[in-house]
Amino acid sequence: MTKTLITIGIWAALGWLTGSWLGASTGWAVFAFGLLLMILVSGLQLSRISKWVRNIEEPPPPSVGPWDEVLAPIYRKLRQDRKEIDELTRQVDVIMLAAEALPDGAITLNESMLLTWCNQTACDHIGLQLEKDRNHSIFNILRAPEFNRYARQSTWPGPVLLHLQNEGQEKSLLVQLAPYGVGRFLIVTRDVTQVEKLETTRKDFVANVSHELRTPLTVLSGFLETMRDMPAESLSAEQKERYQNMMLEQAERMQAIVADLLTLSTLESAPTASGEPVRMSTVIHEALRQAQILSRGQHVFIENIAEDLCVTGMETELASAVSNLLTNAIRYTPKDGTITVSWYRTESGHACYSVQDTGIGIASQDIPRLTERFYRVDRGRSRATGGTGLGLAITKHVAMRHNAELTIHSRLGAGSIFSVAFPPNRVSIEES
Repeated sequence: MTKTLITIGIWAALGWLTGSWLGASTGWAVFAFGLLLMILVSGLQLSRISKWVRNIEEPPPPSVGPWDEVLAPIYRKLRQDRKEIDELTRQVDVIMLAAEALPDGAITLNESMLLTWCNQTACDHIGLQLEKDRNHSIFNILRAPEFNRYARQSTWPGPVLLHLQNEGQEKSLLVQLAPYGVGRFLIVTRDVTQVEKLETTRKDFVANVSHELRTPLTVLSGFLETMRDMPAESLSAEQKERYQNMMLEQAERMQAIVADLLTLSTLESAPTASGEPVRMSTVIHEALRQAQILSRGQHVFIENIAEDLCVTGMETELASAVSNLLTNAIRYTPKDGTITVSWYRTESGHACYSVQDTGIGIASQDIPRLTERFYRVDRGRSRATGGTGLGLAITKHVAMRHNAELTIHSRLGAGSIFSVAFPPNRVSIEES
């Protein structure tokens, strides 16, 4: 405004000077010309300002006369607001990335319980599709009756456990609903499927251990009570020896169960085994020698063993796995049956240890559960032959620790093949 007044004053002065020299009409003409020129310049400046207004992200046009003092603070304020908006946008992006990285699912709802946002974990848990399910009622999305009753409460002091089917798989979810902000709600979901399975496994394990130890303890207790209550002279030396042998057998059975449980615990304490190259032919020959003693000449053994093939690992663990598969084959193969033991290198570079028998075989529905602790296809036969029910569980853990894979192929009444395949990076050839 000051510049405008000064400019008008200058043209007025020029008009007065010109009027004094050339006459009043000429002076007024000069003054009018000045005002007209100012109007034209002002129009041009307004035109440039109008163009800038359509794209205020750019700096304002320079030299727009009196408008400079108006546009400069406006542009500074716009630039400051833009920086603040950019910073807030970055913070929101960081928060959204953090929400996406959460191991738990997160779902936001408005005051009408309509879905407004969810992270990818929640999509995986419940099967949500954000673009499709946005602004839909959570009660139409999550149709579990337990959730319906839970969500319609006035307060939610704790989570609710839901069992849902998602893509053919059953999932166990802990769902917690909580209010936040004004008229907003947050749902947090946590997948506890594996935790429930582990808890079930733990309960089954405790029950199985109790059951497995109860039988030999009952036998021991019964014999000890019998020998205590009966007069010493009423038992013959032959009966005493028979009772003592049976008690020793049950004590050894409990000892074997405890030893296998300790072995399993040790194997589970570390995910992998490093070790050193182990000459497997030596381990297998020693296991075969012990197996033939256990067989008492009742089985035919066929050997197909590569003598120079080694595996990097723990020799004691590998010996346990080798022995367990041989012992199982003997226990479940009838007299005069054939047991074929192979140790060879495959075309893909893997090293494979396999035990094939002509035994009773295994039904297809039992094969997936064979490596479970204390799982037996034929409990009576396993106990009669001294099995603890932990051999295949130990073998599976030994294989896992050596990055190997245990596979089982069997047909009821036609025998079985148990194989452990070691990866190429653990296989080596011993130089002569």
